[in-house]
Amino acid sequence: MASRIIQALVMHQRLRPVKHKFVYPVFMLKLDLDELNASNSSAMPTGMLFGINCWRPISIHTKDYGPRDGSDLKQWMQQILQAHQIPQIDRIELLSFPRVFGYAFNPISIWYCYNNASQLIAILAEVNNTFGEHHFYLLKAADNAVIDASTQLISTKMMHVSPFCEVKGHYQFGFAESCKKIKVNIDYYDDEGLLIQTAIIGKSQQLSNKHLLSALFKQPFLTFGVFFRIHWHALLLWIKKVPFRRQVHFTNQQITTGKSKEQEQTK
Repeated sequence: MASRIIQALVMHQRLRPVKHKFVYPVFMLKLDLDELNASNSSAMPTGMLFGINCWRPISIHTKDYGPRDGSDLKQWMQQILQAHQIPQIDRIELLSFPRVFGYAFNPISIWYCYNNASQLIAILAEVNNTFGEHHFYLLKAADNAVIDASTQLISTKMMHVSPFCEVKGHYQFGFAESCKKIKVNIDYYDDEGLLIQTAIIGKSQQLSNKHLLSALFKQPFLTFGVFFRIHWHALLLWIKKVPFRRQVHFTNQQITTGKSKEQEQTK
C-alpha cells in the first residue's frame, strides 16, 4: 500500500519585528488517491478506527479538499494538471491532517504528483485560513523537470492567512522525501526579506491500525490542538505588540501558478 502515516514535527518561526518560535508534534496521512477512491477503499485499514467519508475516530472526508463537493479528487486534480500543461502524471498523493473525532482543520494540504518513474513533477499546495477561505498554489519546475531536494519553488502570496502579515510578498517552497522520511519547507518573504520560516519534518510509517491507534493515543486532540495553537500564538504575538493587519476578503477556488527560483532569478 502506498498510503502512509507521517509522525512529524511542525516548526514555525517569525523573525521580526520580534522573534517568536514554536515546535510541536503532529501526525498526518499521505494518501494515494487511487487507494482513497471509494471503489478501492478495501486497500485502507478497516474496523472502527479509520474510515473514508464516514464517522470514525480517525477519518478522511473527500468534501474537505479540492472542490469540496465530495467528488473524485484524482479526476479533479488531473483536470488542473491538464489545464496547466503538466503531462504524464501517474500517481497523486495527498498529505493532510485527518479528521480526528469528526473535526478537521488543515492550515495546508499538499498534493504530490508523480510520473510513472515515481519522480515528483508537480505540487499543489492547498492553503486554508481560519476564516474559511482557501487558495491553491500550483508549483512546478521549468519545463516540468523533476522536483528534488535542491529545487526551490516560488509563488506570490495571494490570500490573507495571518492577521500579523500583509497580503504581499512571496512563498518559497522546498520538498524532500525518501521511503522513510519527508520534509517540507515554506519560507515567507515580504518587502524586507525573510519574515517567517515553517517546516514539517516527519517519519513515514505503514498506514495500519497499529500505527493509527498509537498516533491517536499520543495525540487524541490533534486537529483541535492545531486550531487552538493558531489562536494561542496569535494572542502571544498581539501581547508582543506585533502590528495587526485587517483581513482582506478573498474569492475561493483560485489557482496561482508558481515557478522555480532559477526562473525567478532569470526574469
